[in-house]
Amino acid sequence: GLPDKPPLPLPDKPSIAVLPFVNMSDDPKQEYFSDGMTEEIITALSKIPKLFVIARHSTFTYKGKPVKVQQVGRELGVRYVLEGSVRKAGDKVRITAQLVDAKTGNHLWAERYDRELKDIFAIQDEITMRIIASLEVKLTEGGTFRIRAKGTDNLEAYLLCLQASEQKNRLNKDGNLLTQQLAEKAIALDPKYPEPYYLLASAAWLEVPLGLTRDPRKSIAKAMAFAKKALALDNSLAPAHGQLGMLYTLIGQHDKGIAEGEKAVSLEPNSAGACYVLG
Repeated sequence: GLPDKPPLPLPDKPSIAVLPFVNMSDDPKQEYFSDGMTEEIITALSKIPKLFVIARHSTFTYKGKPVKVQQVGRELGVRYVLEGSVRKAGDKVRITAQLVDAKTGNHLWAERYDRELKDIFAIQDEITMRIIASLEVKLTEGGTFRIRAKGTDNLEAYLLCLQASEQKNRLNKDGNLLTQQLAEKAIALDPKYPEPYYLLASAAWLEVPLGLTRDPRKSIAKAMAFAKKALALDNSLAPAHGQLGMLYTLIGQHDKGIAEGEKAVSLEPNSAGACYVLG
């Protein structure tokens, strides 16, 4: 049954949790793809100020568990829940997505996409825009463009970054090394793609808490250089501003740290990382 603890109060604006998309492929190694799909949708929705979006680390606690949408709504304090599945085989993908009202259990919409892998960006955009339309969220001028900025047209580079992101989240030596290798491969394919530089910045900084560096200052300097490179390519990359904000704070440049944190929050109002920098 449902837990007895009282549900969290709902925020004033439309609120949504995106549950980890289930990997329906025969290959468990495709997990990075379904997780990446989930994260991309969370990131896109996080850019909309009129929407309250639950952060990745909260929704991923439900990964691999049988959950009731009503339970998720109660525990996370959201009105709407998106769930879905991904099956990737060769250059074909099948993606299902459904948006559910957690209060009533009613489906607002459900869709199945049978497409080519190269259409992945379009599918993500479509799902995001369907959510926005269903929740009747009015986008500010330029909002559509901001949501759809993906940074590369090179599918292979994009997939490498999804894999790198999965490795980064392992928070260990092997994962960190693989993050760097995968990001470097992505840069070789598309040197103007900002995301892999941000991933290299994260990996360089993680050398410090993971105890993988003998020279923390050097690792921090390296991380700052990569974060700045990412922002030189795309100044609207909120995670890179958040990363840079944290690094400035670490080296005692608090004013710069706060400025970067505020920039990150202005770009992605729902970003947990950005809010963390500002404390």
